[in-house]
Formats: sequence, C-alpha cells, structure tokens
Amino acid sequence: MQERSSVADLVTVLRRELDRYSPGGKLPSSRALVDRFRVSPVTVSRALAQLAAEGLVVTRPGAGAFRARPRPSAAPAGDTSWQEVALSADGAADLVPRSVDASGVLVSLAAPPSGVVEFNGGYLHPSLQPERAMAAALARAGRRPGAWGRPPMEGLPELREWFARGIGGAITAAEVLITAGGQSALATALRALAPPGAPVLVESPTYPGMLAIARAAGLRPVPVPVDADGVRPALLADAFRATGARVFVCQPLFQNPTGAVLAPERRGEVLRIARAAGAFVVEDDFVRRLVHEDAGPLPAPLAADDPDGVVVHVCSLTKATSPSFRVSALAAHGPVLERLRAIQIVDTFFVPRPLQEAALELVGSPAWPRHLRAVSAELKARRDAMTSALRLKLPEISLAHVPSGGYHLWPRLPEGAGGTSRAFGSGGESALTSAALRAGVAITPGRPYFSAEPPAAHFRLSFAAVANVGEIAEGVRRLRTACQEVWGG
Repeated sequence: MQERSSVADLVTVLRRELDRYSPGGKLPSSRALVDRFRVSPVTVSRALAQLAAEGLVVTRPGAGAFRARPRPSAAPAGDTSWQEVALSADGAADLVPRSVDASGVLVSLAAPPSGVVEFNGGYLHPSLQPERAMAAALARAGRRPGAWGRPPMEGLPELREWFARGIGGAITAAEVLITAGGQSALATALRALAPPGAPVLVESPTYPGMLAIARAAGLRPVPVPVDADGVRPALLADAFRATGARVFVCQPLFQNPTGAVLAPERRGEVLRIARAAGAFVVEDDFVRRLVHEDAGPLPAPLAADDPDGVVVHVCSLTKATSPSFRVSALAAHGPVLERLRAIQIVDTFFVPRPLQEAALELVGSPAWPRHLRAVSAELKARRDAMTSALRLKLPEISLAHVPSGGYHLWPRLPEGAGGTSRAFGSGGESALTSAALRAGVAITPGRPYFSAEPPAAHFRLSFAAVANVGEIAEGVRRLRTACQEVWGG
C-alpha cells in the first residue's frame, strides 16, 4: 500500500514540474529522481510509465524520459444524432428490448469519491486481497514452460480438475470450461439456454448484473420470490407453468442480496420441478469461498446432486481474490456442454494462459488456505460490527436475516418512519441514497434488485469494501445522519 501511495505522490509532483521543460526536453535521469525524492527505482519506473500512458512523457530505452510534444488539436466533433434513429429502428421488431441498463451494476463497480465510506462495494478491500500471494503466483506462472503460449480452448486441464473437485459429485474435469469471470460465464449460459424473447425465471430480489445480462440477450426476466430459506418451490412451479420458461437462475448459497441459503428440503424439490418442466437451473455459486468463521459445514453445490444434467454451474475465484483476477468455471453434464463451449470460444477464444497458470499457482500454494481462513475471520468480525452498529444507531430498520457468508446485509426500511410515507418506496430509496452520499457514505438502493415491483423498500450494505471495523462504525454514524435528513427528527 505504501508503494502505491508513493507512486501516486511522485506522479503528482512530476506532472506539476513538466512545464519546466520544453517539448522534447529531457527529464532528470531515474537515478537522479531516486536520489532527489528518496524513493525506490521501482517507484520511479512506475511513475514514469503512468505519465507515459497519459501522453505527457515519452520514454526511450537507453536514452531516458522526455516531455512529450503537444498533441495536434482535436478535429471538430461529428454529428452522431443519426445513431438514435438507427439503434431504435434496429430494435423495433424485438419481442424484448435489448438496450442495456448498466446502472445497477455500476453502483457496486464505481469507486465513490475520496473520503466517502464504501458500503456499496462488491469486492474485498485491498487489505483483504491476497496481493502478495497473487503477485508471487503471477511471477511463478510467468516462468512456467509455455506460459505465454495458447492454452487449450476449454482451459488448462489441471485448473479444470481443481474446479471439478471443488464442485464435487459426478462432475469431471472434462465437463468444466474455464471462463473470464462469473459475469461472462452467466452471459454464456443464458445465451446457450434461451432464445431471444424467451422468459427466464429469476429469484426476486436478485443480482442486478444478472438482470442486465438477461435483458441484453433479449430475454424477459420473470421474478420468483425468495424467503429466508431461498426460492419458494411452489411459486417456482407456478412460474414454470405460467410462462413455459426453460431456464431458472439462482444463487442457492448466501444469495445476493438477501444472504439466504436454500433449505435442505428445498434443494431436491427445485431440481425435481425444473426437470419436470424440461428446464435448466443455472446455479451461480459466487461466494462459496467467502464463508464466515461461524458458518459451520456448507451444503454442496446443487450440481453435485444432479446426475441428470439439470444444473449448469458457475463458480469463480474473483470474489475471494481481486476484481482483476477474473478466472471462473462453467460446468455442465450432457449435450448442453458443447453449446456452452461453442459460445465461449466464439465470444472470447480463451482465458489468457498466464492468468490460468497464476490461478493454479495461487490455489496450490500454502498461502491460499491461509488467505481463506483470514478472510473468513475478518468477514465475521465486520458483519458483527455492522450488525451491532445498525441495531444501536438505526433500530428503526428491519434486519430480518444475518447471513453467515458473503459480504453484505439487506436492511428493510421502516414503513412511515418519521411520520411520513414520502421517504419510502423506490423514491425513498433514491432520497436516502442521495442523502447518504451527502453525509459521506455510499449505499446501494434495493430497487435495481427487483425485476418487478418490490414488496418493500430495501438497501444493501457491503462490509467487505471498507478498510476496517472502525470505518464501519463511522459509516453507520453517517448513515444515521442521512436517515434523519430524509425521515426528519
């Protein structure tokens, strides 16, 4: 972390000093910069590389760094208004509009302004990421024979075998495809299993990124409500009968956003209902490696109990490592595997081999189980800190379920708090989200998690993207300030 800060500081200083040099003028040598700013040669090299990427500096091997010459004036902007007509006309015959609304996804991807507590993040804070282990794994991977060659289209056999063992049951390495992150795997699965215009059953509420994938593919998401024990089988059966859908997407373990775990008695029922409907179940097993210290034994993936090929399974290393460590697996039995494979190859060819080799190095190292144990303990501590702070500072909100895995809570806003109902519903969520940002804390409104009208107003709070439990306490204090602004009192 200190090295990263030093690079940013040096870039800021050098950027200010560039005006001292004429275009093409030579900057001080790397050794001179090391001596002057008392930083490492690596810091200087990274700072100059960033300035070069910004087009401010040109580096010449053996000669040094030079101030870049001014860029020519930009050409006048063209008239792109014709595209509105073209894009609209192109989709006029679509049964389901294929325009993409990424706003629900961007909430958890975009970094908040400096000084804002990040309760909307979808990934581990850098202090929780195994940065040293990943760097070491990548360095070792780069030295492996053939590491920079073309990998097998389906992925490295050893990595496919590792994922197959983790899924369990009858899944073999031959039934696993390596993909570039869970989002990519879900997109491949939906494209393979449902034609444009078809309905696809989804949990309600569910991950906004999955809803965006479905709509971008021209599919029609149909909600099936979940409760504390996961999706409700009777309503799932009703939805299959009413829509004729052939796909159901679910997160049976620590569901996003509710944190629910599919109850043991419902697991077989869900598979039986899907099989009777001639439908596939897409299982998004996204946070199995983010279990909390007090969780106890986890249920196996649905795919492990599925000899008939009903389940298409998606799992990933990304959530437990880094947003940039995009290595995941897509597993399936039967003829559908070839369709998944064909779409995967057409879309992306293959996952870069160095990244696959680094994944193998990482999960095979002693650092990997140590990292998972440390994250497990830290997530429990953060969950408990956030839960306690909410119940102390915001007793008005309802926190019906506290999960033992994952990285977020799903509070429900009270009805008519502060003597007014204006603060609630989707408008109330927006008002609270805006007030929270003014107070210095970023939260995620609940509306984007529903494909139909929500039964109540919610918001999602992540405890993984913040620096520590102290920041959680400060974030909840700021959230209380925002609630007072919106609710009054």
